[in-house]
Amino acid sequence: MSVSAETGTTRPDRARSTRTLTVTGLNHALHDGYTDVIYVLLPVWQAEFALSYGLLALLRGLYAGAMAGLQIPVGRIAERIDGKIILIAGTALSALGYAFAGFSGGVIGLGLALALSGAGSSTQHPIASAAVSRAYGTAARGPLGVYNFSGDLGKAAIPALTSILLVIMSWRHTLLVLAFAGLLVAVCIALWMPSVGKGAEHKATSASRGASTGGGFRWLLAIGILDTAVRMGFLTFLPFLLRDKGASLPTNGLALALVFIGGAAGKFTCGWLGERVGTLRTVLITEGGTAALIAAVLALPLAPAIVLLPLLGVMLNGTSSVLYGTVPELTPAHQTERAFALFYTGTIGSGAIAPVLYGLLGDALGPTLATAATALTALAICPLAVALARHLADDQATASP
Repeated sequence: MSVSAETGTTRPDRARSTRTLTVTGLNHALHDGYTDVIYVLLPVWQAEFALSYGLLALLRGLYAGAMAGLQIPVGRIAERIDGKIILIAGTALSALGYAFAGFSGGVIGLGLALALSGAGSSTQHPIASAAVSRAYGTAARGPLGVYNFSGDLGKAAIPALTSILLVIMSWRHTLLVLAFAGLLVAVCIALWMPSVGKGAEHKATSASRGASTGGGFRWLLAIGILDTAVRMGFLTFLPFLLRDKGASLPTNGLALALVFIGGAAGKFTCGWLGERVGTLRTVLITEGGTAALIAAVLALPLAPAIVLLPLLGVMLNGTSSVLYGTVPELTPAHQTERAFALFYTGTIGSGAIAPVLYGLLGDALGPTLATAATALTALAICPLAVALARHLADDQATASP
């Protein structure tokens, strides 16, 4: 009888959690695909509207800026409105932005449509991450890694599908197809995703979780910003490093693909690794491994350097899943959306600024020394991880005899 009772109470929770992860993963794939498909469309828009490279960068910036800049306000709104409703509205708005882009008659209309779509995508990271966190509770690290990994699937699938569609139809009709897919995802959220609830509803349980966190979130955010800077800085210089070793253009493309494949694997596996061995050990492994492998890529000839790139991709991207899984532990329950919004805003902002800073360093010192600086940045994260571990229950538990 006790087994039956236990099964009856846990199975619905497990099914609810699985549905939350599945639907938010699908939504993450859509929005990350929406973000990266712009790179495929930029040459098309240049030919259509005779745009300069500056204007093309502005179009990309309008989407990214709206997405990054509105995440914190969205996190605050989620404390008053059920996150599921916000996620549905945001996904539908992002899809409609692409529909309006398909109907746009000029560059101004196109820019406004992309800003609208980016505004819709601003809801995705904070709301969906908080939904997965609440669905799985203390076991959320691994599922958040899966959620993080699902975005890479969208980055791979949607731009590839768009490239095929552009061969058989106009770019305007292609955008309408993408918009229709987004509306279907919004319907899936409405039909199958469990309610997330308002952040304020969880305020009663926040004292026990938030009282012991202290300044841990600040350390976590600093690590996230530096980790993103390492990843973006290294990827900025990798094609030039391989070119200097004798790589052709196709070889460079293969090398980047190997890094991205390894990165997707790292996002998938390191969330679970963090749950088992603790945040500190996992971050020390990934950041120390990143620094060592960057140094190896700099020192080795072309062929062995390329062989190391998948493992380097695992290390470069693996830390991010561990960090995302740690956000709920350092945040009062009623402010989870706000914390994820702040964390994602910091990391996205770092991804935009870091290549510029490392680029200036590359102009001054050359690509080799600038890349070596990314390895040193990775090592600089290690003492921050030690400071963070003092605020984490998992690392205190693993350190206990």
